Amino acid sequence: MTNKTLHANPSKSRSPRHRAREFALQGLYQWLLNNEDVGAIEAHIREAHGFGKADKEHFDALLYGVINAAASLRAELTPLIDRAISELSPIEHAILLIGAFELQNHIEIPYRVVINEAVELAKSFGGIDGHKYVNGVLDKLAGKMREAEVQAGRK
Repeated sequence: MTNKTLHANPSKSRSPRHRAREFALQGLYQWLLNNEDVGAIEAHIREAHGFGKADKEHFDALLYGVINAAASLRAELTPLIDRAISELSPIEHAILLIGAFELQNHIEIPYRVVINEAVELAKSFGGIDGHKYVNGVLDKLAGKMREAEVQAGRK
């Protein structure tokens, strides 16, 4: 089993919630690649440098929530993507799952913030144009999951 660790740009100032998303992304990346036990992933990440500055509650909500809801989140994403889920990079896959989970389960976070945070994760960790792909997919998903909020924002 490979134990890959993702590293962000340390020069950026990040909020505790953004750090939670970064650590959740790291955990989901491990889960997608190695299908490791979520408890082992969580324990490993909690020991990582900088975890103390993360919003631990949001990290737990994302890591466990995404893994528990992965099948239904993928079902929401599948009609909006141009390839099979299995063909997505593990980074884009994990970021889309995080974004979909937040859109669906954290309505206190404005949809634009959810999308922007996912785009920032893709810029930090993903491929060259991965952020554009993430933005497009989550924008469509927001229109579906939060239609009233999206319509109100466009007026």
